[in-house]
Parts: sequence; structure tokens; C-alpha cells
Amino acid sequence: MAKGHRSQIKRERNAQKDMRPRASVTFVRIPTTKAKIVLDTIRGKDVALASAILASTPREGARIISKVLDSAVANAEYAASERDMDIDTTKLFVEEAFANQGPTLKRIRPRSQGRADRILKRTSHITIILNERA
Repeated sequence: MAKGHRSQIKRERNAQKDMRPRASVTFVRIPTTKAKIVLDTIRGKDVALASAILASTPREGARIISKVLDSAVANAEYAASERDMDIDTTKLFVEEAFANQGPTLKRIRPRSQGRADRILKRTSHITIILNERA
């Protein structure tokens, strides 16, 4: 059991909270394997370059990931202006980008002779974390 009052425990947990600008989208109808291919191309790149790469990538996941990247940049701009955090939005780069597996939708496809095959429609949770270049 944790020691201390509940408010003290929450205060300590929030002090250790990661304050890097981030954005995530959950329950996206794209398998993690397809999302990871696109995420690998932008990881470690500057935001402007990553946005250009996503705009020219013909995969369906690039359109979704582009929206998440734009949201992360908007979150960084909000943190810089409203929360008075010391973030220079011109020096941002994609520090972490990952896709975790979400719930799988199970569907049935009728087959011949009264049989049925199961179709697995996979979903994913995509997260992008930005940081400043030193």
C-alpha cells in the first residue's frame, strides 16, 4: 500500500509526469503492422520534413498519422503560449512514434457448404511524442 495521503501521492505522480508535447488517436481501423511501416519513416525527423514525407506517402496510414502529427504540433504550440512552457516550435522533431494493438473486431464470412470463416479486423492506438532539438 502506498504511503501518504491521496492528494500527496497524486502531487508526486504529477511532478514526475512527462511534459513533452504528444498526441494520440485510439481505435483506428488500421492494423499496427501497416501503421508501424509509416511511423518508421518519420521517427527522428524534423516536424516539417515528417509532414512532407507523410504528404507524399501513398499509404492509407499516412493520412491518419499526418493528422496525429498536426495535433501534436498544435499541442506544442498551445503549451508554449497558454501554459508558458519553454518550447520553441521551430526546433521540434518526432522523438517517439509507436502503434499499439487495439481491440480486434471479429466478423464472419460465409463460405461454401454451410461453413464460415472468421475475418479479423484489427485496430490500433497511435501515439506521437515530440521534443526539441538541442
